[in-house]
Amino acid sequence: MNSKWVFRRLSSHLSPRSSLAPPLTAQTFQDASSQASAFVLHHVRVSRLLSACGRERRFLLGSSLHASIIKNPDLHDLGNEDLFGNGLVVWNSLLSMYTKCGDMPDVVKLFDEMPVKDTISWNTVLFGFLRYGEFEICFRTFKRMWEGGVPGVDKATVTTILSGCDTHDLSHVVELMHGIVFRGGFQREVTIGNALITSYFKCGGTDWGLRVFNEMFERNVISWTAVISGLQQNEFYEDSLKSFMSMRSGSLNPNTLTYLSSIMSCSGLKAINVGRQLHSIAWKLGIQSDLLVESALMDMYAKCGSLEDALDLFESAETIDEVSMTVILVGFAQNGFEEQAIQMFLKMVKEGLEIDSNVVSAVLGVFGVDTSLGLGKQIHSLIIKKSFSHIPFVSNGLINMYAKCGDIVESLKVFSRMPSRNLISWNSMVNAFACHGGGYGALRLYEEMKMEGVKPTDVTFLSLLHACSHMGLVKEGMEVLDSMEREYGISPRTEHYACVVDMLGRAGRLAEAKSFIEGMPTEPGVLVWQALLGACSMHSDSEIGTYAAEQLISAAPETPAPYISLANIYSAEGDWKERARTMKRMKEAGLTKETGISSIEIEKKVHSFVVRDRMHTQSEIIFEVIKELFPLMIDEGYTPDQVHSLFLNAD
Repeated sequence: MNSKWVFRRLSSHLSPRSSLAPPLTAQTFQDASSQASAFVLHHVRVSRLLSACGRERRFLLGSSLHASIIKNPDLHDLGNEDLFGNGLVVWNSLLSMYTKCGDMPDVVKLFDEMPVKDTISWNTVLFGFLRYGEFEICFRTFKRMWEGGVPGVDKATVTTILSGCDTHDLSHVVELMHGIVFRGGFQREVTIGNALITSYFKCGGTDWGLRVFNEMFERNVISWTAVISGLQQNEFYEDSLKSFMSMRSGSLNPNTLTYLSSIMSCSGLKAINVGRQLHSIAWKLGIQSDLLVESALMDMYAKCGSLEDALDLFESAETIDEVSMTVILVGFAQNGFEEQAIQMFLKMVKEGLEIDSNVVSAVLGVFGVDTSLGLGKQIHSLIIKKSFSHIPFVSNGLINMYAKCGDIVESLKVFSRMPSRNLISWNSMVNAFACHGGGYGALRLYEEMKMEGVKPTDVTFLSLLHACSHMGLVKEGMEVLDSMEREYGISPRTEHYACVVDMLGRAGRLAEAKSFIEGMPTEPGVLVWQALLGACSMHSDSEIGTYAAEQLISAAPETPAPYISLANIYSAEGDWKERARTMKRMKEAGLTKETGISSIEIEKKVHSFVVRDRMHTQSEIIFEVIKELFPLMIDEGYTPDQVHSLFLNAD
């Protein structure tokens, strides 16, 4: 094979930034028969060419160069002592090129064919396996390297292996490498110490990470940043900020990543005052405009409840990207601005910004009963188009979205099609059944959940009790409560007790519900008294209702709910005197009835109404239709509920 064309083609395709010197030296040889140009390859220049191929992922050019090298024994012959070092450089350069191009099968084949390997050869292969997620093969290869007595396990070997240790189940590998560090005498190396700190924190070994840091002979900015970010990632926010303060009091100056981690710690602590101080420092240092720092500041303000500051940053940003828009979207959602969150999502789609799984999950989380189901289905189509359906937290969001929008059939379809389900998936589907009165469906799913070996949580039991309550399944509900503590050792919370009271009350067993409250091991809270009072309203029991209302007024004096519920009970019994007295008490307490809102979706648009609402553009037509329908409803046997019409216009 004539190698001349390979180099010419390679040089024409490489970008100007490669700045490669000619990989060959031209020499002209004259002989009697002809004049020809022979090209002499030089191992250093060939190595540089291979490096450029790997960097720019020019696989075809790199493999062509490989073929040319094979035709030139001087470049790869490891049997010749004079050429041994040069040949090994070329072999290692080939390994690196194939690794960077992502062709691990060729890397393995080439590695196995190498007659001689040095530490660089092994490190290159280890790096390739880690880069492409082949962790087990990487660790097996390292074991083979170690047990084979390969001389010169060096700093690069240690840091390469440590870079792949980023989950809790790999903590034993970090400990093994820590031992090798001492055995190899690397404990004074700052880069090794930094790698150990980072890996320990990523694997959950916070104490060991701090111990390595404290025992380091020398620390640099990276050392401090590794500790500060590691503490933040493990949710030791206060310790992270303390470390940041200690660093600033010393001679080293924090870098952008250090400030970034500290701002994120402020988000975790909701420490807005410290966050403002960091914002001021970032502005003085000129790093506020860094996209990551800017997004972190927006997130900090949003999580601290200061959405106005987050929006000020967002609107003044020089560059708006999907990260900053996602932060604001989530900020809207977390602060109760659901409609604004949805509008932000639609803006991102319209502007063609990248929509990732986190954005989709965030916008699904803001859907509620008054949100458009049509929009939810459009987002579902986008999820399918982008192949996000296999991501559990996205599918979980879809289950909840459909359930909140009233389409439990679609919730069940999403759940059934999930390739893998986690605990949240099961809880979401059980809750969907509960919200839609599907008590038997929730119980069947609970049994299936146990058969799959998924351990229920307190959230699971809360949904089950809620489902049993709405279906009147008192016996099954009490069995669920009993198994909660007896089989799984989960102590019921106030919410669980409130569900039981609601369940007994709906079944008309008000005296039993009252006795249940009196026998509770904890002090009944607002939820428990609300449940009992609600049941009394349902069954018009003024005796127990008065008792529950007084308890609720004592526990939550700022809410008008107990007065209104009690007034409704008296009205249903025809006791207008007590009703008037109750309403007078409410007014004397300075409380007013909260306005109820009803909504309906028509052609992908949600229409909301309140009592006596005349604000809708078609209100006159709506009231005319109601006037026409009402006599027909009476003829069909409808009887108006006087309890719930007390506050309506007599007209």
